[in-house]
Amino acid sequence: MRMSLKRLGLISVAALAMTSAAQAQQTVVWWDFLAGGDGVRMKALIDAFNEEHQGDIQIDGTTLEWGTPFYTKLQTSSAIGEGPDIATYHLSRIPLAVDSGTLSEITDEDMEAAGLSDSDFTNAAVEAAKVDGTRYAVPFDQHGLILYYNKEMLDEAGMLDENGLPTGLDGMDNFEAALDEFTTEDGQYGLSMPTGDRYRAVYSFFGQQGGTMFDAEAGGFFPTDEDVEKLATATETMKRWVDNGWTPSQIESPASLALFTSGQAAFFIMGNWEVPTFTDLAAKGEMFDWGAVELPVLFDQKAAWSDSHAFVIPANAGQGMDAEKREAVMEVIGWMDRHSLDWAGAGHIPALKAVREGDEFNALKPQSDYAGFADTAVFDPRTVLAGPAAPLGDAWGNFINPATTGELDPADAAAEMRDDLNSQL
Repeated sequence: MRMSLKRLGLISVAALAMTSAAQAQQTVVWWDFLAGGDGVRMKALIDAFNEEHQGDIQIDGTTLEWGTPFYTKLQTSSAIGEGPDIATYHLSRIPLAVDSGTLSEITDEDMEAAGLSDSDFTNAAVEAAKVDGTRYAVPFDQHGLILYYNKEMLDEAGMLDENGLPTGLDGMDNFEAALDEFTTEDGQYGLSMPTGDRYRAVYSFFGQQGGTMFDAEAGGFFPTDEDVEKLATATETMKRWVDNGWTPSQIESPASLALFTSGQAAFFIMGNWEVPTFTDLAAKGEMFDWGAVELPVLFDQKAAWSDSHAFVIPANAGQGMDAEKREAVMEVIGWMDRHSLDWAGAGHIPALKAVREGDEFNALKPQSDYAGFADTAVFDPRTVLAGPAAPLGDAWGNFINPATTGELDPADAAAEMRDDLNSQL
C-alpha cells in the first residue's frame, strides 16, 4: 500500500507540474486581414514567434477578409466581449475605431513592457496612432506611394546616375518633360497608374503644396479657400497628364500593372506593395531591370500619401485583460516590430527606426531607396470619416478620380468633395 501511495504521489506531483506549465503558457488570440504575399510573410513571422516562445506565449492566428468585413467584425466582436487579444489595423482608421469604442488605450507602461517608446517611430506614425493625445496603436510599418521606373529606358535616355537612380525628375517642368519624352505614338506611355488609385497621387501633390485637408476647429475639411484651390491644382495636374496622352485616361489595376511590366511605360506610380510582384517576375526572368524611389517633388516640399499597418488591442467589453495576458500581448507587439526586416520583403518600410536605419535594411533594394517617404508621409486626417473602406475613400472616388479624366471640372470637384465630407461630420 505504501508503494502505491508513493507512486500516486509521484503521479500527482507530475500532474501538478503539467497543470502549472499549462497555466503559465499564454495564448494570444490574433486577427489580421493580410492575404497574398503579406499573409505568407505574416504567417512566417507568427510561426517564428511561436517556435521561439514555446511554453511561454503562443499566437493563435486567424486571417479575415480585408476591408469593411474585417473592421465590422472586429467592432461588433469587441462590443460583446468576443474580440481577439490583438489585431492588425490601419492607422488611418484609428479615429473611427476610437469613436466606436473598439480599441483599448496602449499606455506608456504597455510600451515599456514591449521595450518600445514613441521615440522609436517617426512623428507622423506616432501622431497617427493617437486620438487627442491618447495612444491606441503601435505602428508596424509605413506603406505609401512611390515611383517605379524602367532602368533600361531611363539609362538609354541618360537619366540614371552611377547608382542606377533617376536624375532630373524633381520640379513639375522636369517631370512633365520626362513624361513627354517617353510617350510615343506607337502606344508607349510616360506613366502608368490605375485610374481608381489616382487620388493617392492627388493627395500627395496636395501635401506637397502644404495643404490642410481637415481641421476640426477651423471648419472641417479643406477649411480655407486656399486649401480647396490646392486640391484643385493637384487634381488638374493629373488631368493634364491624361489630356496630354502621357498616361491612359481609363485603366484598371491589372492593365496598368501589365502596361509597366511589358515595358510600355517608363514610370509606374503605385504603393510599395507591388515590390514583391516585380521581384518575383525578375526572379523568373520575366522583368526588365527596374527600381523604385520616392515621388519626385513637383511642388514645394516632399510629401507622399501613406498609411500604416499597426497593432491594436480591442477593448472587449466586460472582458478585462489580466496583467499576464497584457504583458504577453505587448511581448508579441515588441517582437514583431523588432523582426520587421522580414516584413520589409513585402515592400513595406519598417516603422521601427532601429530596423529601418540598420545595415541590413539599407542593403535591401529597392526598399531603402524609397524609405525616406516615412519621414514626410501624409496620412489621412484625424477624423472618423477617414481610412480604408470609409467615407473619405468614397469621396475621392466620387469626385477626384472622375475629375482626372475630364468627367468633372477639377475646381468644381474639389469644392463638391469639401461640401460632401463636411455634410457628414
